[in-house]
Amino acid sequence: MNKKSREENRDGFFGDFGGSIVPPELSDVLKDLKEAFYEIKDEEEFRDELAYLFKDYVGKPSPLYFAKSLTEEVGGAKIYLKREDLNHTGAHKINNCIGQALLARKMGKKRIIAETGAGQHGVATATACALFDMDCIVYMGEVDIKRQELNVFRMKLLGAEVRPVTAGDATLKDAVDEALKDFVQNADDTFYMLGSAVGPDPYPTMVKEFQSIIGEEARKQILEKEGKLPDYIVACVGGGSNAIGLFAPFVDDEEVNILGIEPGGKGDKPGENAAPLTYGKPGELHGFKSYVLYDDGDVVSHTHSIAAGLDYPGVGPEHSFLKDSGRANYTTANDQEALDAFHLLSEKEGIIPALESAHAIAGGMKVAAELDEDQIVIINLSGRGDKDVVQIKSLHENGNLK
Repeated sequence: MNKKSREENRDGFFGDFGGSIVPPELSDVLKDLKEAFYEIKDEEEFRDELAYLFKDYVGKPSPLYFAKSLTEEVGGAKIYLKREDLNHTGAHKINNCIGQALLARKMGKKRIIAETGAGQHGVATATACALFDMDCIVYMGEVDIKRQELNVFRMKLLGAEVRPVTAGDATLKDAVDEALKDFVQNADDTFYMLGSAVGPDPYPTMVKEFQSIIGEEARKQILEKEGKLPDYIVACVGGGSNAIGLFAPFVDDEEVNILGIEPGGKGDKPGENAAPLTYGKPGELHGFKSYVLYDDGDVVSHTHSIAAGLDYPGVGPEHSFLKDSGRANYTTANDQEALDAFHLLSEKEGIIPALESAHAIAGGMKVAAELDEDQIVIINLSGRGDKDVVQIKSLHENGNLK
C-alpha cells in the first residue's frame, strides 16, 4: 500500500477545500460518524470481513486488461483498462457501499438512505442493504428515473424504495438535497450512504478509503504485467469517487501523470456542461468547499451531461486540491466524444462501457495517441453500459446520433 497517499485527513480539509459547512443539528451527527469511522476502519475484524466480501462477493481483484485492438486503433501508447465494470452490480460503486454498510452495521444503524444519478450507486446500495438485511431508501431525480429505468427496476427488485425528486433540475444535485434533508430529520436511526467523494467531512475521506482498492490493485497489476508504473492514469470525474479511487495510490509517484475527464456536455456556457474544474470556481455546495459551477452570477448553475452519473455542479474536494496543487490535470470530453468512445470500445473490444466511463475512454484515447508505443495508459472502466443501452437506442431511433 502506498502509505503517504492514504494519510488520514482528520481535519477534513484537502488544502483549502473540504470541511463541514452544515447546520448544528447535522454537525453532531457527522462528528459521531467521523469518530466511528476512524475507530472501526482499522479494526482487524472489520478489515478481514471487508477483504472477504471484496473477494468472494464483489469479485475482486478486478482485472487489468490490455486493450490490444483499441490500442491498435488509436496508435501510440498501450491502453490498459481497469475492469471495475466486472464487479458485482457492474460498477465501482459496490466497493464503497459494502464498506459503508459494514460501518453502518457496526454503528447499529438499520435504515439506509442514499442518492443516485445513473442508478449504479442506488443499485449498489440496495444490494448491500439486501445482503445485510437493512431498510433502503434511494432518492433519485425524476429526469434520471426516466433515463435509467433498468436501474430503477433493479433497485426495487432488491427491495429498495425509490423516491422520485421533482425539485430543481430533478437530477443528481436535487437527489442529494433531498437525501440530506432526510438525514437531518432522521439521524438517530439513519445512515446516509453517500455515493461519491463529495459532501461534508468525513464523507470524502471515507469514500476514498473504500474506493482506493481500485488504484491499489491497478498499481500492483501493472507492475506485474509491465515491470513499471504507467505514464498516465485516466478516469472520468463527476463527484469523483472512481477517479479518487484510482488516483490516490499513485499520488506520490511523481512519474505518473494523473488525468481526470469531466463531462463537457454540449458546450462551455453555463447549463451546457457539468465540468466545475474546467469552467467553475471555488465555492460551497452540499456542506463542503470545492470547485462549483455558477451561472453569470453566484447562483449554482444548471448542468447537462449525457451521462446521468456525471450530471453534478460540484466535485470532490480532493480533486479540487489536486487541480490547484498541479498534481493532477483535468479536461473534458463532450457528449459526442463520449458517444463515439462508447461505440468504438463496443465494436473493437466487445466491451460496452457506461456512458460515464466512455468519457474516460475518450480522454484516454486522446492521450494515448500522443504517446510512444512503449508508454502505458491505464483507463478506469468504472462501469458497464447495460444501464445505458435503452438511452442509446432511443438516441439512434430519434436520429440524435451522428
